[in-house]
Amino acid sequence: MDPIEKLGEIYATTGHEIFEGDRTVSQTSHALQTAMVAEAAGASAPMITAALLHDIGRIVNPKDREITDRGGDAKHEIVAQKFLETWFGSDVTMPIYWHVAAKRYLMATDPAYQKKVSGGSHRSLKGQGGVFTEAEAEEFLAQPFAKEGVELRRWDDLAKLPDAVTPDFDHFIPHLRASLTK
Repeated sequence: MDPIEKLGEIYATTGHEIFEGDRTVSQTSHALQTAMVAEAAGASAPMITAALLHDIGRIVNPKDREITDRGGDAKHEIVAQKFLETWFGSDVTMPIYWHVAAKRYLMATDPAYQKKVSGGSHRSLKGQGGVFTEAEAEEFLAQPFAKEGVELRRWDDLAKLPDAVTPDFDHFIPHLRASLTK
C-alpha cells in the first residue's frame, strides 16, 4: 500500500479516538489542527508533515492509552519516529522525536508558556521526565532539529480546540508527498 494511503487510513479509522490528556479532541482532529497551524505559519512541507504526524505514535501503539492513563510515558514520540522513518527523512522525524522534550524545555525557559499549556500536558510532564534543568535545556537546544521540535511543540499546544474547523487529510497530501524520501 502507498504510504500516504496507509497514513490516511490510520487517521480515518483508529485516529478518531479521543486525544489523550484533555479528552476534548480526537487524534485526527488534533493532527489536522496542528498541520493547519503549521501551514498558516508558512512552514515547509516537511514541518507541515511533522505537524500532521507528530502524535501518530499514540495511534499505532495499542498500549499507549493504557500506559498514559496510568500516568506513565509510552514514548509516543519515539514510536512515531520509528514508524515514520521508513518513508520520511530526519527533517520530518526528528522534530517529531523532539516535540516532547521541547515541552520540558519550554517549561524550563519560558514562564509564559507554563500558563498556556493544557491540563493534560501538565499531567503528562512528570511521566515524560519533568521540567529540564538549565543544563538539560542547553544540551537539548544544541541537538539537531531541536529548534524545529520547539516550533512543532508550540503548534501542538495551539491545536486542541474541540470546535476547530480544519481541512481534511487529503488537503495535506501534497506536503506529505513532497516530504517522502523513500
